[in-house]
Amino acid sequence: MKPGVKAGIVTAAVVVVLMLIVFVVVIVNQNGKEPPTSDGSAPSAPVQRENSHVLDDGGEGAITVVEFLDFECEACGAFYPIVEDLRAKYDGKITYVVRYFPLPGHLNSRNAALAAEAAAQQGRLDDMYRELFETQAEWGEAQESRADVFRGFAEQLGLDMPAYDKAVADPATTARIDVDFNDGQALGVDSTPTFYVDGEKLQLQQFDDLENAIKAALETQ
Repeated sequence: MKPGVKAGIVTAAVVVVLMLIVFVVVIVNQNGKEPPTSDGSAPSAPVQRENSHVLDDGGEGAITVVEFLDFECEACGAFYPIVEDLRAKYDGKITYVVRYFPLPGHLNSRNAALAAEAAAQQGRLDDMYRELFETQAEWGEAQESRADVFRGFAEQLGLDMPAYDKAVADPATTARIDVDFNDGQALGVDSTPTFYVDGEKLQLQQFDDLENAIKAALETQ
């Protein structure tokens, strides 16, 4: 076998293995089912509130995609580039909403959510959202607080640091995160990422499921 052909086969094999690993991580973190309430009815909570954070506003007639996310979640990190591609591809056709769902097992997920919410109060949520996911490998799974790292991100983004520090320390900021988390629990969210398209919860089985749901919603308009 020629060296070039052999190298190509090895490279392709590595790519396939990596994709399988990422897919397993996503499925493991996205395997919860929506539990019924005590009276057998579906859980009741708003998928989106008036003050929910909108990253992309598609305007009138757009479908709405809501993601409950945890910035430290590896599956959320794996989905991040897919989500960014979809946001660009369907720009003007979807309204993209993010809600905080910091899982208790992740030491820095709440610190990251605080950093994101503090940035949101200065109109810079999208910038902090990208920074947190694009650097996740550097701080994720740490066994000590990375609040100082997130503060460094805020400085790099040029945020008003006294206002940032005040927001992070403000109980109202924590309460804002808790609203999202509590809504998620009431809806039956127990893993991340969890997506809703026009109010319908998705049960992802493969990477294409999110885009397929978006396409289906657009076709029914």
